[in-house]
Amino acid sequence: MTQAELNREVAAATGETMSTVRHMGFVPLTAVPYERDRDPLTVDWDELEQQRAVLHAV
Repeated sequence: MTQAELNREVAAATGETMSTVRHMGFVPLTAVPYERDRDPLTVDWDELEQQRAVLHAV
């Protein structure tokens, strides 16, 4: 599906103008995220507590 086809489909489904749909920046969904090699987002709570303790001890 091209960008123009996607914009037309969204405009038809929502009743918005093509100009409005273009400005909203709709993009086709992909099966694989672009950042698939990125590490998962995690929080090391112990490390965070240590950093907070140092900040409050000063």
